[in-house]
This record gives sequence, structure tokens and C-alpha cells, in this order.
Amino acid sequence: MKLYTFPPAPNPKRLDIFIAEKGIEIEIITVDLMAGEHRKAPYLSINPWGTVPALVLDDGTLMTEVIGMLYYLEELYPEVPLLGSDTVSRAQILSWDHRCFFEGFSSVAEVLRNSSEAFVDRALPGPISYAQIPDLVERGRKRIHGFYHVLDKHLEGKPFMVGDTFTVADIAAYVFVSFSGWVKETIPDDCQYLLAWYQKVSERPSVKSLAR
Repeated sequence: MKLYTFPPAPNPKRLDIFIAEKGIEIEIITVDLMAGEHRKAPYLSINPWGTVPALVLDDGTLMTEVIGMLYYLEELYPEVPLLGSDTVSRAQILSWDHRCFFEGFSSVAEVLRNSSEAFVDRALPGPISYAQIPDLVERGRKRIHGFYHVLDKHLEGKPFMVGDTFTVADIAAYVFVSFSGWVKETIPDDCQYLLAWYQKVSERPSVKSLAR
């Protein structure tokens, strides 16, 4: 397997934490987003979407979505279960992963991609050009703060997002909070449960080893 990635970016970081938790060894090829390598050959011949991460299996199969990569690697390396140990926990973990992506990641991206000069005509990821809509910036910030409070309420009295162990749901929530820092947003002081959980997750070896 080969993993094409750009470690500082949020979606690669989700996968990196997962890989570090499991101790998986994969050949890594860095695609420099800052230099625009994801929008040029030869990377586009590998992943026409021009997104990272991309996982290429030994038989040439291409995976471009993190959730698919997580599922595939969980099946190959089940020793440290991060996608749940039963039907209910797996459903809850996948639900929270989806919610973190839809309500969390997309709200940060809404701010970043509609305000930064680096994303002019690239307001959405992928090969199609989309113009920025500045009016979405304020809405994105409201969504970020709204989701902080959703997570805070959910984490009251809980050690982790789902059950008593660290899972993909925690990875997704952690990376959302970390990613929100890219647009200068931070957990509000009144979100005490989220703050405590975030500090605890920040001390995990898998997370500390990837700190940049």
C-alpha cells in the first residue's frame, strides 16, 4: 500500500492518528498542498480528484475517502478496535464521525475556503472550480460555535465520544476542534466538558507524535 498525504491537513490527520493508534506501517508519499502538487501531474494521474489523503492498494485500487480507508484498515488490523466492538457501538461511532464531518469540518471549511486568498475559485475541494461566497463566512463561524456546544453537551459525564474507549468518533471530534484553530476559533470557556476531553485526547501518544 501507498498513502499519498499532506500531514498538516485535517483529513490526513484523521487517518494519521488512526494509523498511529494501531501501529500500522504504510509507505508514505507527501503531496505538498502548499506548492499545489495536488492540482498537477503526476498526482492527478494517481488521484484525479486532486484530494488527500489517497490510499493505493497493492492491486492498484484507489481509495479517496477517509471513512473507507478507516474501514479497510480496521478489517486488516483489528487488534486495537477503533470502529467499535459490536453492532450498536459501530453504528454510533460512524454516526458521530459523519456528524463531525458534516457539522464540524464543513463549517470550518466554509469559513476558510470562502475567506482565504489561497482558495479563490476553489471554494469546494475537487477538480471543479467554485467561486467564493463571502457571506458564508459568518454562517460558518456560527456553525463552528454551535457544534462546540453540541459536543460539550454530548460529552457531559462521558470519558469518550462513544463508550469507554478511544475510537474513530474521538479522532473526528478532536481533529474538528484542532482544524477550527485554522480560522482562529477556539473552544469557549463555558464548554467545560469539551475542554477537559480535548486536553485528555491531546495527551495521547498518537496525537502528540503528530503535533505540528
